[in-house]
Amino acid sequence: MIQQRNLSMLARSLALGTALAGSISTAQAEERDEFFWLGEINKASIIINSDEGLLPKEDTPGIASALQEVIDAGNQPDGERPSAVIKFEPLWIEAGGLEVTLVHAGRSSQDMHATYRAAIQRDKLLELADQLNKTSATMIGLAAKHKDTIVPNYTNGVAAQPNSFAHYLLGHAAGLDRDAQRIREAYARIDRSAMGTTVLNGTSWPLNRQRMADYLGFAALVDNAYDASQISSMDQPVEVAQIVTSIALHTGNFIEDIMTQYAQTRPWILLEEGDGNTYVSSAMPQKRNPGLLNDTRSAASRTIALATGPVFQTHNLTPGMPDPKEVEDNSEIVDAAITTLEEFEKVLNALVINSERALEEVNSDWTASQEVADILMREHGLPFREGHHVASEIVTHARNEGIGPLDFPYSEAQRIYAETVEGTDYPQELPLSEEEFRAALDPVAIIGNRATIGGPQPSEIERMLKDAQDRIAAQDTWTEDRRGHIDAALAKLDQEFSALLSR
Repeated sequence: MIQQRNLSMLARSLALGTALAGSISTAQAEERDEFFWLGEINKASIIINSDEGLLPKEDTPGIASALQEVIDAGNQPDGERPSAVIKFEPLWIEAGGLEVTLVHAGRSSQDMHATYRAAIQRDKLLELADQLNKTSATMIGLAAKHKDTIVPNYTNGVAAQPNSFAHYLLGHAAGLDRDAQRIREAYARIDRSAMGTTVLNGTSWPLNRQRMADYLGFAALVDNAYDASQISSMDQPVEVAQIVTSIALHTGNFIEDIMTQYAQTRPWILLEEGDGNTYVSSAMPQKRNPGLLNDTRSAASRTIALATGPVFQTHNLTPGMPDPKEVEDNSEIVDAAITTLEEFEKVLNALVINSERALEEVNSDWTASQEVADILMREHGLPFREGHHVASEIVTHARNEGIGPLDFPYSEAQRIYAETVEGTDYPQELPLSEEEFRAALDPVAIIGNRATIGGPQPSEIERMLKDAQDRIAAQDTWTEDRRGHIDAALAKLDQEFSALLSR
């Protein structure tokens, strides 16, 4: 009976040989879902176990052709694509008989599912890395256009100091770059094969775990068999959720900074009107509501809401429980982050910066006043706190009298200085000339005179722009290399499986 079935399977494999060789879809062409990866795992198991004496060679072609029949059926428009081993295997048995279960030596749905979950998560991380890089590149490109644009920056929700818009954007880009670092670090932990660990303590079958990992494009093995399906497969979605949360928080921080401008009657930064960026009020003709900002903030909030799921699902669980492992749910979290970054990129492309209005905003308040205290200490020996007191008194008087920094009388600065330092050992007359006093309040000069590494001065902006561009290029290369490694491994697997079918 078994021999007859084997002969029948072999005949079918020979008859289908040419057709099957052409019908095997490449890894790049198929949807890499659970069904896909179960197919790849089974292909690799057939090849390895046949080569290493764990599967009778005479049974191999028939078992392989039955597997290909299941895969081809699943690849049809309405084909059945089961995501669980216990639902995949009956289709295979139906196609090839009970002999196909010889491939199951030393395997379990535990290690097979842990493996395909890791494979799908690493694909999703590469998608996320791609979009993060696109959004970051757009931000850095915008920074390059605004090296000389002076804008107010805010701390505690209050205008604090002048800055270049490029420096501001590069600061936000640095946060996104840390998210890119987190993706690479998490990817290395996820890019490990659990295959061969069976349920939690390995198997008596001498399975070649490393060869399996190589066929599936994994860079390493999950070392501890208990960790493979009981611990690390619960860690992975939580770690990805943490990365996604960071991306959403960085997005929200930027969006809210822009949103505050919409509360002003004369903002210095807005969205270009139309094209889905803004929409008019149904009742108030003057309003141009920032719909794109609202949508982006909402997408970020949804991302964070989804990302809390794996944390709660993993909380207070005994090891190995399935609660946080659902592929569809965990993929949705990453997809939400990708959508958030896509919306963020649209915002960056839609920003309209009024540089004249921004400089007017800077000059309308005393955001440059710290420079007075710095100069008094750096060039004239006053302790910073004393200089700070002088500058603070100038600001208090100016605000009480409604005087802006460009119009503040030099004589009043002299009077306030003399009154503030009276009775001290410091110079009793303001040591700054009127020209020096005016220059100290010039935001453009302040930016140009910054001397610390990482400041907004032109030389540092150029350096940081180049570094940011280099990091974007390196991240692109990293993503391409990882994707290429997986594709090459799966292509090799398909090639060797096709050769096995044609025997």
